[in-house]
Amino acid sequence: MLDGPAASETATATSPAVAGTGRRRAARLLMLLGPGVMVMLADTDAGSVITAAQSGAQYGYQLVLSQLILIPILYLVQEMTVRLGLVTGRGHGALIRQIFGSRWALLSAGTLFVACVGALITEFAGLAGVGALVGLPRLVSIGVPAVALVGLVLAGRYRRVEVVGITVGALELLFIPAAIIARPDPGALLHGLANPIQFSTPYLTLLAANVGAVIMPWMVFYQQGAVIDKGRRGLSVRQALRSSRLDTAVGSVVTQVIMIAVVVAVAATIGTRDPGAQLNDIASIADALTPFLGRTNAVLFFGLGMIGAAVIAALVVALAGAWGMSEVLGWRHSLDDSPARATGFYALAVLGTVSGAGLVLFWPNLVALSVDVEVMNSCLLPVVLGFLLLLERRALPAEMRMTGPWRVATYVLTGLVIGLGLFTVVQTVANA
Repeated sequence: MLDGPAASETATATSPAVAGTGRRRAARLLMLLGPGVMVMLADTDAGSVITAAQSGAQYGYQLVLSQLILIPILYLVQEMTVRLGLVTGRGHGALIRQIFGSRWALLSAGTLFVACVGALITEFAGLAGVGALVGLPRLVSIGVPAVALVGLVLAGRYRRVEVVGITVGALELLFIPAAIIARPDPGALLHGLANPIQFSTPYLTLLAANVGAVIMPWMVFYQQGAVIDKGRRGLSVRQALRSSRLDTAVGSVVTQVIMIAVVVAVAATIGTRDPGAQLNDIASIADALTPFLGRTNAVLFFGLGMIGAAVIAALVVALAGAWGMSEVLGWRHSLDDSPARATGFYALAVLGTVSGAGLVLFWPNLVALSVDVEVMNSCLLPVVLGFLLLLERRALPAEMRMTGPWRVATYVLTGLVIGLGLFTVVQTVANA
């Protein structure tokens, strides 16, 4: 053992190296942050914002607690996705093909791609609503974002796509000051938190819509593909998993805080003065909020917030569909490949974006189409979560699988999501 001057000299000599190593490791861990935040911001998409607004308008603060409870559900499901990607090095579609065979993989990925086109319709419809709010024709409000998204994807480079996506998606944070300006009544908020349940069919249907929309099928495909595309940056699997879990946890909290902000902003205004108001698009939300927030604030916060939500979701959905299909078909599917090397992957991403934009531009009845899209996504959710749970048990080594209370909690919560998703389908069909 060294002591005295020798120990001091040794400490002085080694401390900078140790500190430097620690800083480099911390920097590599921080570099892995991104896929979780990006996919969670995309989860608060145009449809989710409208659902949250309807929740606040019709039931005040009662559905705030459900948004808080959804945080661990989001985390548990997406953490499985991250673990599968980092440990196996394969995307979701590729794993289904490897474990269950090509037919199941094609069914899963093909249905996913159709669902992605449906989700893209929702996002571009949201952008069209923002355009109508400020007097822009659909050709501009839909065409400009579509061209920009196609250009971003074709430019390639995962890091570039992630930075641009998160930057634009951060506009969703404008929903938070909107909730503050709305001046919610603390007593009414606490009462809503203490009485979160009604047993009427309309309330349970809206609750199911909130829960069923939490885990979108494309989220699973996107984050598993993204963590692979981004790479481990020289870290071990366990180090990378630790960083990715933090990324996913932060994203889970951020997206639900945004959803709560929308519920609170509408509950404190429309829900108090005009309870039960039907808010079916961004224009109706902004118009209804104008008497309370002022026209400028209503358009600024909810208009720009919707742009952030719709654009990042459109980007994530287009890439998720392309990743899923390319993995199943065995095509190259990295954003770090050029379009010349991964032609099929880029073609699918562009096709999805253009299809979604084109349908919104020319389809005569978007409201009816949106209902069909919601039913389709609800039907797909049990399939995607079922595959995810099976893959977690069969594709991972024993030491990387869930055990004990963690496993029980995940199965119970995902079962709840599947059940409520099916309930939404039944209610939609019964009321059609």
